[in-house]
Parts: sequence; structure tokens; C-alpha cells
Amino acid sequence: MQVISAARPEWIFPFTGLQPVQFRRLVKLVAERGGDAIADGRPGRQWALDLPDRVLLVAAYWRTNLTMRQIGPLFGVSHSAAHRVIDTLGPLLALAPVRRRRVDQITIVDGTLIPTRDHRLAAQSKNYRYSSNLQVAIDAHTRLVVALGDPQPGNRNDTIVYRTSGIDQKLAGRPVMADGAYRGNPEVIIPYRKPADGSPLPDWKLALNKQHRTVRAQVEHALARMKCFKILRDYRRAARTLTDTASGIAHLHNIILTG
Repeated sequence: MQVISAARPEWIFPFTGLQPVQFRRLVKLVAERGGDAIADGRPGRQWALDLPDRVLLVAAYWRTNLTMRQIGPLFGVSHSAAHRVIDTLGPLLALAPVRRRRVDQITIVDGTLIPTRDHRLAAQSKNYRYSSNLQVAIDAHTRLVVALGDPQPGNRNDTIVYRTSGIDQKLAGRPVMADGAYRGNPEVIIPYRKPADGSPLPDWKLALNKQHRTVRAQVEHALARMKCFKILRDYRRAARTLTDTASGIAHLHNIILTG
């Protein structure tokens, strides 16, 4: 017997963070991207769940990070069926690439460590776990996520991952703000550092650094909101799926934020 269903709106917000009207728009977008046309992967077999329930299953899995053997029975399907739903539908929830950007757009970038069980991508990091470094950029004005980098091993510092993850190319042409860890990327605006001789910074530089911290805090808040989806606190799936998962969560974050 199915326990959770998108037909019951009261289940949508606790398991996705989305309001029912936002969830319906998401289902419509997934349908436009071909979600209804994807077969179950087995000849002659239809999905046991309709499209809204499959979208709800994916979002609930990201939100709760339950195992397949836990999430499947909640939706009245086997753990293998739940796995197929997440594999086939997850990429369709991904954040759409930003094709047109405002001339005055300022982005803020920061990296976060995602504990990752797949050691083919992860590396032992400063959080004492095998992790991946995920670069996230937001619009300083709207606070929406505008770009993600390809996850890199967590033992690499932000200034290197900024270039190797490809996010530098996605943000090219507009001002980018970041913390002092991005020193070495001349196109990134970072706080003023103390002189090598140890002398104090002048007052005007201290004032600019304070303003820089205030603006840059927005990306920290965005990362915290994204990690409300608990799968980003302990990623048990194959590392090759982390890019699509992070992009899908960024998309849900933007939908929640726009209200």
C-alpha cells in the first residue's frame, strides 16, 4: 500500500520544502523535458507510479537521504524501482543553464565539502572525511544559484577548484566575489590582506572588507539552505551522479526562494 502520494498535498511540503503550487510547476517542467516519455527500462512494463509521484520520490529522497529500502516502501514500490526512478528522473530536475545574464550582475562564489562515499572522486579533507569540493555561485542581487562547478576531490583548495571545475568559464564576463581562499585568481574580488610587514590595514580598506563580508555571507546562507537536502551531508550514490543531484537541489532551492 502506498503511504506517500503527490495526490495528498499535505505530504508535499514536509518531504520537498516546496509549496503544492510550486511542486505542480516543477512537475509540468519535468513533463516538458520528457519525463513522461521515459520508460521503466524493462520491456512492456509501465511505471508503477505516475509522474507527480516519481518527482515527489526523487525530491523526498534528496530531502531525507533515506536508503532505497526505506524510500521504496513509502511510495509502495520496491527498492530497485525507487533506484530506477531516481536514476532516470533526477537529471530532468537539474538547474537550467543561464543563457542571458544582466550586464550589472555580480556573482558570489564559494566552495563546500560534500561527504562522498565513492572514493573515486572523494579525498580525505579538512573535515576528516572523504569529501568532494562543490563550487556554487549565486547572484548577489536575487540570491539565486546561477552556476555550479563539477565536483572535485575535497583535498584541493578553492583557488584551484575554481579553475578545474569549470565554474570560472560559466562566470566569465561579470564581476565575481569570493573570500580570501581564492587568492591567485586575479578576476575574483577578494578582501584586502594585511601587508607582509604586519602593519595594520588603513581604515578605508577595513571598511571595504566589512562590506565585502556582509555581501559574501549570502552565499554561505545559500549553501546552508541547499544542505537542508540531507543527501548533501552524506552522499552514498556513485560519484558520477553528484553533479546532477547538486544541480537538481540548486533548482529546488531557487524555486523555494522565489516563493
